[in-house]
Amino acid sequence: MADQEQTTEWRQWREFADVDLTRSYVLSWHVESDSLIVEIDLFLMPAHTFYETPRPAEKVCIRAAYIEFPTCESLIAKGGTDGNPAEIAATLGHGAISGLRRCADARYEISGEFGTVFVDAERPLLKLRTP
Repeated sequence: MADQEQTTEWRQWREFADVDLTRSYVLSWHVESDSLIVEIDLFLMPAHTFYETPRPAEKVCIRAAYIEFPTCESLIAKGGTDGNPAEIAATLGHGAISGLRRCADARYEISGEFGTVFVDAERPLLKLRTP
């Protein structure tokens, strides 16, 4: 029961307000210093500060962004083993995101077309890339 109380979905985090991760796409994974960086195409909702009306050929507002997991101590693909986070990140695939949640203190689970990945790190930060 304690684990269920600690579990929180990304929609509950203020950093992820007015975006939809389930309509976003992972482009790549890599480690910079001690942080895991997940490059994404991020779906912005109309209430988001940086939302822009889509051009005629576009249907939604997508912006380049990344999710940073500071102080990444462990990175494990479901069914895989623990190892060097940079080496594991290099093997992870891309695809649509289906979920991101905190499972326990400093343990996060991100899932999607690329599989399920567990990250032991500080609270994730969502940052837009500047053009």
